[in-house]
Amino acid sequence: MTDTLAERFEAQRDRLRAVAHRVLGSHADAEDVVQEAWLRLSRQDAASIENLDGWLTTVVGRISLDVLRARKSRPEAPYEEIVVTADDSASPGENAELADSVGLALLVVLESLGPSERLAFVLHDLFAVPFEEIARILGKSTAAAKMLASRARRKVRTPSPSPAGSLQREVVQAFLTAARDGDFEQLLRVLDPDVRLTVDTPDGVVVVLGATNVAAGARIGAAAGGRAVFVGGLPGVVAWREDGTPMSVVAFTVVDGRIVSIASVADPVKLASMELPEPPETVGGAR
Repeated sequence: MTDTLAERFEAQRDRLRAVAHRVLGSHADAEDVVQEAWLRLSRQDAASIENLDGWLTTVVGRISLDVLRARKSRPEAPYEEIVVTADDSASPGENAELADSVGLALLVVLESLGPSERLAFVLHDLFAVPFEEIARILGKSTAAAKMLASRARRKVRTPSPSPAGSLQREVVQAFLTAARDGDFEQLLRVLDPDVRLTVDTPDGVVVVLGATNVAAGARIGAAAGGRAVFVGGLPGVVAWREDGTPMSVVAFTVVDGRIVSIASVADPVKLASMELPEPPETVGGAR
């Protein structure tokens, strides 16, 4: 292993880490993947590698795919990295920076994809990796890789939110108030007609499409109380059970005054991994 090759790897480290992080949603997992890629490179005959950048991308992709498949056999999503703060504790600039990271909205949607779909989508749509290279990573044909990315693209709709601020919070508050009051017409007014609700439950990811369906579910499932928060820079709410354990974390994406997507985590195991604000004193009467 020459110093020159080590230097070339270090020059690629940030890119490789970014790829792995987008695929896996976890900084810790991404670091492990990049370290494993380095170990494999150190055991490789450098003369046999014609395109180091492509070789490293392929190795990182394959290792990341193995991590995703292992998660499917023992489900655990890296929600501990999602930043949840009280809605008055972060500046607009901080919220904008958080919203550009792998936030709850994207992570929950990515969890609904199969490992191959997720890898194909992230590598091609976010990092412009050619389908021929993705096909080699997946061990499939180029046409199959294109189909996987296309199928994932239909599931992953990530509109850019409006700048975080008072208008976003007002729209979300109007939704929560209408859900609490069972005001179906008001719910329809604040929901985009094509709104997508994605919920990560103990039994898997559930997706609800369309304002009518989301509004009907909101009237039935409206949580009593809760605390307004920012979830990865997006306006949201945390609700607790009477015993003080978290019941759900919800993030809203607002575009042009309407809610276009709602991402929720309701899996107790994943909620337990998240660092959340303290529940209100009224919850359980114990605080």
